[in-house]
Amino acid sequence: MSEYAEVRQHLLKIEQQLDSLDLSQECAPDAQAFESQEPFCVDTMSPEQWLQWILLPRMFALIDNSAPLPRRFAIAPYFEVAFKERLLEVQPLIVLLQELDSMLNQEDAN
Repeated sequence: MSEYAEVRQHLLKIEQQLDSLDLSQECAPDAQAFESQEPFCVDTMSPEQWLQWILLPRMFALIDNSAPLPRRFAIAPYFEVAFKERLLEVQPLIVLLQELDSMLNQEDAN
């Protein structure tokens, strides 16, 4: 399986986990929320909104365009902190994000 296919499959698992944890939303945030200059849009979006509406679509776009994937990638620590009050509840999502971090931090990946 190619790296793109492997990452796509993993991103789909993350989407499914968002749904199963009732963290996904049917409607995107207001357009202004996407204009944030802060990392993870912390001033305009919840962590799960950023994941659903920014990270996942951007990663799928990279894959669809055969663009280089990020190699210095660490989003799990942000989510561990953001969800610290309900870490046990969201642990399956955290594990998937940790795995994504590991997948993308392989310097010798093609």
